[in-house]
Amino acid sequence: MSEINEEEQNSEISTLIKDGKNSSSTQRIASIDFVKGLAMGFIIFAHAALFWLDKDWRYIYGLVFAFLDILGPSVFVFLSALSVVFSIKRKKRMVSEKVIRNRIFTRGFIIIIVGVLFNPISLLSAGKSIPFPANLWGWNFLMFIGFSQIFSYYALKFNKITRAIISPIVIFISPWIRQLLFYFKDLNWGVNILHFIITSPLPQVPFLPWIAVCFISTIFGEYLYEAMMKGTEEAYYKLFRKFLIYGIILIVIGVFIIVPRGLAFNQWEPGWALQTEETIEYSEYLHIDLLRIANQQDYYPFPGMPLFMIRSTAQNMFYNLGAALLIIAICFYYIDIKKKNNDAIKMLIFFGKVSLSLFLIQYFFDPLYVGQFSIVFAPFVIAAYCGFLGLLLYVWVKFFNGVGSPEWMMRKIGKKGQKKGKPLN
Repeated sequence: MSEINEEEQNSEISTLIKDGKNSSSTQRIASIDFVKGLAMGFIIFAHAALFWLDKDWRYIYGLVFAFLDILGPSVFVFLSALSVVFSIKRKKRMVSEKVIRNRIFTRGFIIIIVGVLFNPISLLSAGKSIPFPANLWGWNFLMFIGFSQIFSYYALKFNKITRAIISPIVIFISPWIRQLLFYFKDLNWGVNILHFIITSPLPQVPFLPWIAVCFISTIFGEYLYEAMMKGTEEAYYKLFRKFLIYGIILIVIGVFIIVPRGLAFNQWEPGWALQTEETIEYSEYLHIDLLRIANQQDYYPFPGMPLFMIRSTAQNMFYNLGAALLIIAICFYYIDIKKKNNDAIKMLIFFGKVSLSLFLIQYFFDPLYVGQFSIVFAPFVIAAYCGFLGLLLYVWVKFFNGVGSPEWMMRKIGKKGQKKGKPLN
């Protein structure tokens, strides 16, 4: 029993599976797990809609996903990098730096390995044929989540001001670097390799510009941790206002900022500028395909998709970071300040704790009803499906201790790594 309690005390805020009470003085921020669960619920809903909506209603997926992508991977990546702050700060006085590093690296490498194994499936579902072993490499959702754990550890070595400067610089120069690599990849094998590493065959969450998230999220992770340590209502309200204000500012920047495009810096476009597959490369920015899907109807031909809604553009990065801060602020206000709680909130908090398992297990069920449902039935069926996945994971955790899940593996391997380090007296 003492080993179980010790394990619960030493687990990260976002990776606990059980709802046991933490005996440490650090207060738990429930809204972090809630937002993770909300993001994972949206990802499950979006994937199911893509597979299950019939051809007459598939355009709904393109419309909804384009507007609500802020609830998906961007929020999850932001929170994943943010959680590294808790892992380091909470254990800094209890264990050595080596133990902390081992736990973070273990978690990151496990997620990366799962992402590598998942890459061939992603390429297959996207209709891309990449030979082995090149098909193992790709910046998918899991791959970047794992990498962000490791990189955030090193990002914390810089002070807040340095990180605040590096992040927008990376966001601004990333489109130019990626375009440079894209244009010259067929002319030089060295550039081709760089393009493969930085962008990958299926750039869902590519290294550039997403690495900037690690710099900015760790800043707000420190703000959150400082407020959590104080634990006062005044500190929480101050944190809420900070997240809210910065969130709104970044959203406005994403929509209105003018960023250069083209190798000669001769094209300057604001975030609201509309794009099509003729003006932006699909192989570099996969989300432009949502425009094609949204136009699979006869009601209204959409002329283009604004830059701030196309994932991985500079404008989109500012917009998504702002939206992530705004969502976290709202959830933090209602759940941690106003102490709102009900069964739906509890379910999403649980989703946040088993998010990696949910992300993987959904793919076993998505092919079951391809093109079977209209918009009348799909929302109810998919909502019931989300409930089923939650029940399945609850039984797995409650009665089988989550054995075999990614969260279970990270706790077990991380515990072994911790035993090799020396606790601080």
